[in-house]
Amino acid sequence: MGTSWQRRFYRGPRQRTRGVDLGGRAFLHDYDWQKDAGFSTLELIMTAPMVVANWINMQYYGSMVDTLRFGSGNKVLHNVVGGSIGVLEGNGGDLRVGFAMQSLHDGNRWIHEPVRLNVLIEAPQAEMESVISRHVLVRELVDNGWLYLFQIDDDGSVYRRVCDKQWQRMT
Repeated sequence: MGTSWQRRFYRGPRQRTRGVDLGGRAFLHDYDWQKDAGFSTLELIMTAPMVVANWINMQYYGSMVDTLRFGSGNKVLHNVVGGSIGVLEGNGGDLRVGFAMQSLHDGNRWIHEPVRLNVLIEAPQAEMESVISRHVLVRELVDNGWLYLFQIDDDGSVYRRVCDKQWQRMT
């Protein structure tokens, strides 16, 4: 399923990941597409938790690649603005919306890496394509490379969705 530095979003039978060290970098959910009549759960997975996982991942990504612009500085100096809109560092300046330095660095080293979210779903490609075609936000995330979408066959074969609705088998 990739190297240990990747952040994963996995939806499929739990036995597929049992015993695998995912390094604490995975959003896991037990999902059996064969019990998903009409694929409404697949649609829910791809339009809600997948999108939220990408938001979280991209907030870490932005906070890491440009801590001054997309991070939120030192949390000791934070003043919350508007309940949850963002924070100001100190008593003025620009609204800060990313993660605080203390969430990114432990004082000695960076504790996050800026990586794209790898979404692995065990479900038929045609049904995943159907969800993508009906939801603009999901289509934009996948087609524009904001996340990497993988499909897992029942035999464990993995395919990555690439341009023009094509699926490329991974080795």
